[in-house]
Amino acid sequence: MSWFKRNKEGITTSTSDKMEVPEGLWVRCSNCKTLYTSEDLQRNNYVCDRCSHHERIGAAEYFELIFDDAKYKELDEKLSSGDPLGFVDTKKYTDRVAATQKATGLKDAIRTAKGKLHGNNFVIAAMDFNFIGGSMGSVMGEKIARAIDEAIKTKSGFMIISKSGGARMMEAGFSLMQMAKVSAKLGQLSEAQLPYISYLTDPTTGGVTASFAMLGDINIAEPGALIGFAGPRVVKETIGRDLPEGFQTSEFLLEHGFLDYIIERTQIRETLGLSLKLFFN
Repeated sequence: MSWFKRNKEGITTSTSDKMEVPEGLWVRCSNCKTLYTSEDLQRNNYVCDRCSHHERIGAAEYFELIFDDAKYKELDEKLSSGDPLGFVDTKKYTDRVAATQKATGLKDAIRTAKGKLHGNNFVIAAMDFNFIGGSMGSVMGEKIARAIDEAIKTKSGFMIISKSGGARMMEAGFSLMQMAKVSAKLGQLSEAQLPYISYLTDPTTGGVTASFAMLGDINIAEPGALIGFAGPRVVKETIGRDLPEGFQTSEFLLEHGFLDYIIERTQIRETLGLSLKLFFN
């Protein structure tokens, strides 16, 4: 088998000449494990075209998907959490916030912006799960309140994109107060006869679900999103019974009348545009 004889022993390519695959070029669907280039997944609005699984995305991605020509103006972008309780667990709350800000490039768990959707004024408050699990603190309540004021001022439709683990424990009562605060501001939006669309994504739980996430003039969700107050494991252990198939998924909530409809992310702009026309035309 001399035809298969190696002429040179070992790998001779120098390290400097090796072609490295750029980090982040390839991603796997977290559900079916299909491999995609990052560019292909982004082009399909971060939805797997094999199993239709919706990957979690941040506020910036939603703004680009929804606003006309991906153009928008961010509101109150420098607002950041204080520490009125001087909270400490394994580290100081101020240190945890600073570390998360550095790691994510975000100021807090929510971003707000205004722009146009199909030519209509539109204001969006979108949560980001990468910042302490999208937890609801004082900054979240204040930014939503200010965004509602902006919607009233500019006679805009308003939407909250929820993606949260619930109340931020490090702010205790200050966190829980945001449930009432935002609900009251939504009452002012209603008095101004402006629409509130609540868009629930995976996961939407805790105090967010128990308050403003379920108060929309239209309540919509992404497919397969976990939506509930306590998680399925906690509920099961509390009641001591097995849970129904698909319990606390968006499909389960739609079937039981808690949602108006479910939107594929690839159809979000068209569906939201039609929803706004119901209110403004």
